[in-house]
Formats: sequence, C-alpha cells, structure tokens
Amino acid sequence: MDTQDAAGRPRDFDAGEAPAGGSAHRSARLPGPALAALYLAFCAVAPALALATIGDAAPLGGWETVATGLGLVALAAMAVQLVTSGRFDAVSGRLGIDRIMAFHKLIAWWILLALVAHPLLYVLPTWLADPALGRERLVAYLTAPHYRSGVVALAALALLVVGGALRERLPWRYESWRGSHLVLALVAVGGGLHHAITAGRFGAAGPVNLFWWAVALGAIAVIGVLYGWRWAALHRRPWRLASVTREADRMWELDIQPAPGSPPFSYRAGQFVWMTEGTRRFPLLDHPFSIADSPLRPGLSLLVKEAGDFTSRVGALAPGTAIGIDGPYGVFTLDAHPCDAVVLIAGGAGIGPIMGLLRDLAARRDPRPIRIAYAAGRPENFARLDEIRGYASLLDLEVVLVSETSADGWDGAVGRLDRERLAALLRGLDPARTVAFMCGPGPMVTGVSDTLLDVGLPMRNVVYERFDYGSGARSRQDRRRSLVIVAVGAGLAALVGLFALAA
Repeated sequence: MDTQDAAGRPRDFDAGEAPAGGSAHRSARLPGPALAALYLAFCAVAPALALATIGDAAPLGGWETVATGLGLVALAAMAVQLVTSGRFDAVSGRLGIDRIMAFHKLIAWWILLALVAHPLLYVLPTWLADPALGRERLVAYLTAPHYRSGVVALAALALLVVGGALRERLPWRYESWRGSHLVLALVAVGGGLHHAITAGRFGAAGPVNLFWWAVALGAIAVIGVLYGWRWAALHRRPWRLASVTREADRMWELDIQPAPGSPPFSYRAGQFVWMTEGTRRFPLLDHPFSIADSPLRPGLSLLVKEAGDFTSRVGALAPGTAIGIDGPYGVFTLDAHPCDAVVLIAGGAGIGPIMGLLRDLAARRDPRPIRIAYAAGRPENFARLDEIRGYASLLDLEVVLVSETSADGWDGAVGRLDRERLAALLRGLDPARTVAFMCGPGPMVTGVSDTLLDVGLPMRNVVYERFDYGSGARSRQDRRRSLVIVAVGAGLAALVGLFALAA
C-alpha cells in the first residue's frame, strides 16, 4: 500500500506483511537471571582453579587470601566488561541498552575498588605489625619492575572509570573520549592479564595460567569483532543517504537507503543503529540513533537533532553520501512488551523512536487504543506534527502536545507533562494491560516515569531507553535496577569470601 503522510511525503508500506527480511533476526538471547548466573560462574572459574592447585603455591595468610581472591575475581570481571558495552545482542538483547550500560558503569566501580584493595590487603598484616615496614612494602609493590604491568593496569582502570563518570563534564569531543576509553580498556585488561600471568601466585603455570591465556584470546577476539569484522561489514554492506530534510529547529530527518545488491536489513520498530558516514565508516567513530520508521518501508529514517560535534553537521550531508549502519539493537519494541493499549511519550529529540513505533502502528493498522504525548521546549522544536495528527484517520489515536513556552499561532498546551496531563492520557485504559514507551531528556524521563507509577501504571509497563548515561537524578525504576546490580556485586564479593574460607 502507498500512503502519504500529512506533510505530503510518500511513505511506501506493505500493510500487514513485512518485506523480505522485514522482521529482525533474533540471535540467542539469555534472560537477565541466566546472564547474571553465567557472569558469576565465569568469575568463579579462576578462584576455583586456584583452589584445585593451592597445594602447589606458596602458603597464603589471612588477608593475603582475601587479596588473592579479589585479584582473581576482579580481573575476570574486568575482562567481561569488554562484552557489556551494549554491542553484543546475545548479552543486551533481552535487557536493553539502558540496563546493560547501567551494569557496565556500576560494576566498573566494584572492579576498581577490588583491585585498589588487592595490593593494600597484601601489605595490611605487615602494616599492622610495623607501619613503616608496611609502607616500604607497598612502595616496593608499586615501583618494582616485576609488578609494573599491574600498576599500569590499575592506573589505566582508574582513569577509565573516573573518566567515564565525568564524561559529560570533560571538554573532549565524544569521539576523542571513545578513543581514549578503548585505549585505556586495552591497557587495563592487557596489563592485568600480564600481571596475573607473570606475577600472580597461581597464574605462572597450571590451569589458572591456561585460563588467563584463554581470557586473553577471548579479549582479542572481542576487539577483532568490534573493530575488525564490523569495520569490514560497514563497507561490505553499504548504504546511501537519499535525502536530508529539515523537520524542526535544529532537527533533520535522514532517509537512508541500501545500495543496490546489499543484503536485506531486518529490524523492529523502536530499535536503534550505530551510524557513520563517508570516509569515517569505522566503529570507533559511530553514533547511536533510533530508527524513526516502520520495517514495512524500504530503507531507514533517522530523526537527528543537532546536539554535538557530529550531529551539528548532519544537515550539511550531501545526498549520495556513503553511510555505515551497524545494528539493529535495543528492546524498545512493541513485540517485547505485549499489551492491549499503547502510550507513546516523547520529549524533544526523543521523538525518533516514538515516531518509529507510531509509523509502524499506522502501517499495520493496529486496532489498539494509542495515546501519544509529545513535549518540547518551544513550538518550533516540534517535528512532524501534521503527520502525527494525520494518523488519527488510521488509528484509535489521541494526541497531546505540550510546549514549555507559548508562541503566536500555538494551539497546544503550555507547561509540562505533569500528573494531571498524564492521568488524563491514561483515562479509560486498563493500567495492567497498558504499556508506556518513553524517550526524551534524562530529567524528563526521570520525572515522567515516576509520575506514571503514581497514576497507576505498573513499573514493568513503563519502558524507556536513553543514550545519555551521565550522572543525575534517577527514577524509581533506575534505583530498582541499581539494587539488582548491587546484588550481582554482592555475588562477586561472596566468591571472594568463599575462596578465602576454602583456602
């Protein structure tokens, strides 16, 4: 079926039936509890192997046993950080980018604290008996050539974790930060493994040594996939920019089409891709953007707001520019959250994935009640309003538009998406069978998600993902997720405790 949106732009859909490759390929995806169990099991391998060969190593004292356990567990956990970056669908496919990145950030602090404690606990007994001798021993650990790779790894890890926490405040380009993040990660993991193999009490030989070599090969394979195989894929499966259209103040819509002969690209509405352009088609230079389209239309549409170094240039991209696409990713999708009614909430640039969901619902003539709330700072910040309103002829759709400020000709609401407006949005819908999908600035996501809970929506039915992971206010859902991550951290601590007791 060929339809026209309210702005007159043709949109080609095959109603109710996806084209070849129109439903996203789903790789093997483990649920959260299974991933947590697998994670703890992997981190338990090194201490288990060490216990099996403990008679062949020098005897351990009390605090030295804890220090050894921390080193074994934390090094394994640090290696796993390479696959919790959100780029492996088997890891993040059931959790979503928001949860997996929260895990990545919080567990990094556990690893850093554990590895800082690692040398300190070795010298603690000496320091308690003779502080001067304890300080001398610590200095020896930090300066002796035999331990240098471990010290370098620890310094790189500290810069990595602290730099990640302060990313929003650092005067660096995003791409420069990503490059330094990768280099520090390689130094931290590589230096840590070298230290374990050359200076570790159990790592010089035997099964623990073989395990660390296997981890090193795995790390090399991960980097090869991320920056070798995926680099080749960006050039093997080329895309071309068909058009760039200004849709709102500093917001552009990119229509991207596969080059002739390219293999089919499958995705689900609401997912996102990592995009690069021109001669910069390298994974380290890509940026995440939600797909603002339905899989029933050929190609991809991205709604991009100028908000940084890269996005400030998208409006100047010339049609025909080579585009690299890596994806799709994410679980911000309708099929991942079955429901009888759909509430879509967008703030500013968050209209991208919301538009993708709405366009797909319209393309499929979805019969469910659909409510959309779209908020922006000023009336000129809204995009695709005519198209959004036009879908009321195809769907059971109600639209609420809210601008923080008014302007001549603005006939929508003025203010914020407060409790009263959200309650009105849900009126007549069964909260237990209604799912709200939301994307927008961090403060809005925090406030609106908590208010949705206050007006009766279950937490499991409030779905959001974001690409800004800076610190700030957290929603009740964020805090609950943090408790789960803390529980995994407690599991890692328990592994250390079990090793210390058994040794």
